[in-house]
Amino acid sequence: MKLESVRDLLIEELRDLHDAEGQLVEALPKMADAASATQLKNAFTHHLEQTREHVTRLDRVFESLNEKATGESCEAMKGLIREGEQFIHAKGQPDVRDAGLIGAAQRVEHYEMAGYGTARTLAKRLGMHEVAELLQKTLEEEGEADKKLTAVAEGDVNATATTVAGR
Repeated sequence: MKLESVRDLLIEELRDLHDAEGQLVEALPKMADAASATQLKNAFTHHLEQTREHVTRLDRVFESLNEKATGESCEAMKGLIREGEQFIHAKGQPDVRDAGLIGAAQRVEHYEMAGYGTARTLAKRLGMHEVAELLQKTLEEEGEADKKLTAVAEGDVNATATTVAGR
């Protein structure tokens, strides 16, 4: 990696996000399959659709910048997905596993929000207002996904897990 300018930094941030979103497109169906609560399955399925749109949006950003999306491997997302896979394969009470899946998914959302916030701020600073707006839209959707996961956890999953499996 060679960072000679803030634009270079923005491109690297965007490539990291693009790879992260691509990895998530592969991981979300597995998380949905592993979830036992219908609300959680639906949340993962809905976010998969959004994530595909995030990839498309990033592709548009790269096209507008005359840059390639490839070249970066998001190691952080690899680690977060690996941690999530531990819950996918966990034995025991399904409701407790669901609570673990929610936590893993929220760690992913927070990572993405940090990345999109950084990229949006860099784009704004560079006067790339259309790029900043696209990144802001995705940032808002990531925040909504996080809130949805919190609602699922606080609504039924955590209560059921506590009741069924004990404290």
